Amino acid sequence: MVSGVWNTEATIPLGFPSTIPFPSIQTLPNLPPILRLPHSFFARRETSRASSNPSTKALKESLVRHGFTFQSETDTEVIPKLAKYVYDKAKEGEGDHTITFSQVVLEVMRHLEGAYALIFKSQHYPNELIACKRGSPLLLGVKEFNENASNGSAFQDDNFLSKSGHAKELFLSSDANAVVEHTKKVLVIEDGEVVHLKDGGVSILKFDKGQHGGLSRVASVQRALSILEMEVEQINKGNYEHYMQKEIHEQPESLTTTMRGRLLRGGSCKAKTVLLGGLKDHLKTIRRSRRIVFIGCGTSYNAALAARPILEELSGIPVTMEIASDLLDRQGPIYREDTAVFVSQSGETADSLSALEYALENGALCVGITNTVGSAIARNTHCGVHINAGAEIGVASTKAYTSQIVVMAMLALAIGGDTISNQARREAIIDGLFELPNKVREVLKLDQTMKDLAQELIAEQSLLVFGRGYNYATALEGALKVKEVALMHSEGILAGEMKHGPLALVDENLPTFVIATRDACFSKQQSVIQQLHARRGRLIVMCSKGDAASVCPGGSCRVIEVPQLEDCLQPVVNIVPLQLLAYHLTVLRGFNVDQPRNLAKSVTTQ
Repeated sequence: MVSGVWNTEATIPLGFPSTIPFPSIQTLPNLPPILRLPHSFFARRETSRASSNPSTKALKESLVRHGFTFQSETDTEVIPKLAKYVYDKAKEGEGDHTITFSQVVLEVMRHLEGAYALIFKSQHYPNELIACKRGSPLLLGVKEFNENASNGSAFQDDNFLSKSGHAKELFLSSDANAVVEHTKKVLVIEDGEVVHLKDGGVSILKFDKGQHGGLSRVASVQRALSILEMEVEQINKGNYEHYMQKEIHEQPESLTTTMRGRLLRGGSCKAKTVLLGGLKDHLKTIRRSRRIVFIGCGTSYNAALAARPILEELSGIPVTMEIASDLLDRQGPIYREDTAVFVSQSGETADSLSALEYALENGALCVGITNTVGSAIARNTHCGVHINAGAEIGVASTKAYTSQIVVMAMLALAIGGDTISNQARREAIIDGLFELPNKVREVLKLDQTMKDLAQELIAEQSLLVFGRGYNYATALEGALKVKEVALMHSEGILAGEMKHGPLALVDENLPTFVIATRDACFSKQQSVIQQLHARRGRLIVMCSKGDAASVCPGGSCRVIEVPQLEDCLQPVVNIVPLQLLAYHLTVLRGFNVDQPRNLAKSVTTQ
């Protein structure tokens, strides 16, 4: 009790992140990350990949030898039981000396390896919470019951009553989206910091590795609060039934926001240029690179793949693609003369963070492209660009994907410079970027068409998607959307590889989607369609407006016409019908659109 009016209470809400494995059937059903244990310590795992280290298994074996039993297969259960063990040993050895909560947590931290974000609570320490992290996201939200009463930005050992006399609420979360409806004032907790909430007061302590690998206290920390640049409306569904549906239809606005202030189109005598402030001090270094390496996972990898051809064309620098986990598995070569571009919606993807650490160790210039200000990738890269797509709540990325492509197209324009040889091409792309939001608005009118197609495909078990050139990435991303939310097997295939195996699958029953919009590969895609038609394939063809007769003579297949744009920007338009198809398939099949089975928005485990 701080005063006669305000009470203090420290609680941890229950939740069940979808990537945490379920316990075995012999144990408690639906065991949440706050473990319902007959012990006095509880730990909530906001995000963790401690399980990827052998140390967790060794800790568990050691605790079993000391008489502890485990109710689940989750690595999270090891942490509170380790805290209980540390507490008991301290009580035995120290007599009347009282071990503090922070000492218990610090000893637990000393034994943990890998990345984690943890919140501790114990019945031995009522009205106390301790949060700590390494490598995973965690933030503290600060709310006064009268928000207008305080304009201070510093945060140091604040007590429950602020200087203005108003009580505070404090929130710990791994995601700013969970906090913004309560407050916009946040403190991004950094690695090595321990936040101790006790009786309404807050202590932020900074710890470093000691000489013998232990943790040694440096000092209390004074930190500045950040203000979240998002509105509550961004995380509400509005008039839409699902977040994914809302985010698909928000893309004209999100693309406009992504480009705002970055595209300069003067009068008739002024050149059309791109301005990326986060890169301007490093452009010369990037242009001198031996190669550019795109590194990402999932949708972010596909976005980079879509942008690779235009970056190669305008910069003249070889561009290679790396899936972050595969780069780490192979320990692939990264050189000092390389520029490594890390693409991640959350900026906290575990494999990408490990690859970033690897690239930094090898001396490469590291560039970050993320949607999250203050994320680990944004903080640890040398420079970067925020895509500014706005909050994306649905697990399946939609508007972040299209904004990533646009940012990387602008990156290509910035690196390519303004040489006379590519001036016409550059100006055509910049004109196309200005037109892009309206083109996406136009293609969104296909919503009912894609819903009708989804109705026809509702009972199917598989879908093939063929693309090539710029739209190979579209095929991969479209297939990924269908499989992750509609739970239907789907495969994106490079059309040039059709005769090297995939053609054997084609028959009159298997739905086959071919992307054949106008670009340098159009005639080759016409040939692919003819060959699939000769095998009696069940064809669905996406083409540019006015090309229906060219791609589907005699009306022998279903055609989806989309507006035509500059070839390097066409993937932004072409992915939208596939996003709509995945969405409607999921709804019609009765699955959860926004939280697909076994998946999480930010993949913080390896």
